[in-house]
Amino acid sequence: MAPSAAAQRIVIENCAIATVDAQDTEYASGHVVIAGNRIESIGAGNAPEGLDGVVRRIDATGHLVTPGLINTHHHFYQWITRGLATDHNLFNWLVALYPTWARIDEQMAYAAAQGSLAMMARGGVTTAMDHHYVFPHGSGDLSGAIIRAASEMGVRFTLARGSMDRSVKDGGLPPDFAVETLEGALAATEETVKKHHDASFDAMTQVAVAPCSPFSVSTELLRQGAELARRLGVRMHTHGSETVEEEKFCHELFGMGPTDYFESTGWLGEDVWMAHCVHMNDSDIEAFARTKTGVAHCPSSNARLAAGIARVPDMLAAGVPVGLGVDGTASNESGELHTELRNALLINRLSPVHREAALNARQALRLGTYGGAQVLGRAEQTGSLEAGKLADLVLWKLDTLAHASIADPVTALVFGAAAPVTASFVDGRQIVEDGRLLTADEDAIARSTRDEAQRLARIAAQG
Repeated sequence: MAPSAAAQRIVIENCAIATVDAQDTEYASGHVVIAGNRIESIGAGNAPEGLDGVVRRIDATGHLVTPGLINTHHHFYQWITRGLATDHNLFNWLVALYPTWARIDEQMAYAAAQGSLAMMARGGVTTAMDHHYVFPHGSGDLSGAIIRAASEMGVRFTLARGSMDRSVKDGGLPPDFAVETLEGALAATEETVKKHHDASFDAMTQVAVAPCSPFSVSTELLRQGAELARRLGVRMHTHGSETVEEEKFCHELFGMGPTDYFESTGWLGEDVWMAHCVHMNDSDIEAFARTKTGVAHCPSSNARLAAGIARVPDMLAAGVPVGLGVDGTASNESGELHTELRNALLINRLSPVHREAALNARQALRLGTYGGAQVLGRAEQTGSLEAGKLADLVLWKLDTLAHASIADPVTALVFGAAAPVTASFVDGRQIVEDGRLLTADEDAIARSTRDEAQRLARIAAQG
């Protein structure tokens, strides 16, 4: 629906613009007009004369305007267990932390979500997602608490309602007391979708069905979870092909690799995206491309856990949709997505195959914007700056000491130091100004997350 003539308008002018549209259109000096919650017009030079209802004009000299960043994989609750098990691989890291995570409650989940969201939002994220899969008995309404934190922050949000039903007694990694039953997980997931999912064009909250991983869920939970998601018309998310240990686990337990296993359970398709996908052979990549299954690339977490280097250039060349993810802050303590633009580019250039041709600055920016919109199923609404799309955009300040001598603004954003965010808009509403949140008290969140981290540590120590 186009903005009405009476819509309030915000005009942004005198800025460099990277639209990340299909033609990678850029303007050295251009304008963006926001009308209500939509982008009304975008182009070179100043905005058209005679616009009605202009409530604000922003002189964005020295700035680059891009689509807002889109985070495609995260675990918010891990904000309150940062800095632990820092020298572990994935499986050992999980075994070390599962017993602590299994003690979280609603208050902890809310504080951790606030911390995770605040860090991302102040760094240019306008659409976030959370894969939450730990639901201890008697812990309260964890999904509701996470969604409430995102709503208050003003960030567009997808909750991937996770689940685990394969514990140690069944050959999995989570402790027995940390999992749900098959029936309980499916029922709670369906209830969450029906209560919170919004399928509208400008939805602020959506829900995906998201059993955790091959080593923490049963085959039946994967199969029935896929059936549930498709019956309800929502997307599907899980972890896949993250480590060599996972590859070995799948071959030993299922007699096949992760991609073949996922396909056998209904978990490949254009309504599916998977986190990590580090250990993918040519056949795996072909299967993802054939089915349009998406990938959430998490370069910092993959490095932190020594998982390896994902074959992102090969995925992109094959036509696999790829976005970027922070991943949980217990394996990426910075909790920021804008730094992942640079890390994705640099880490992929370490590959001995592609080297300096692996990714360039504009490909990295596309991963963090339009690529993320693709894997979340929202490319028609956001991810690029185009008339009629939702007004989710960021003004990056590039005229300071850190960036001013770099002539190309996209190169400055991706290759340079983390750029300050002068303004971030979500759904036409400004949520960040000069690097500070307008929708939440950062200092109060810092205190709350510290207190909840200490409370969780005390509870976990008691056993």
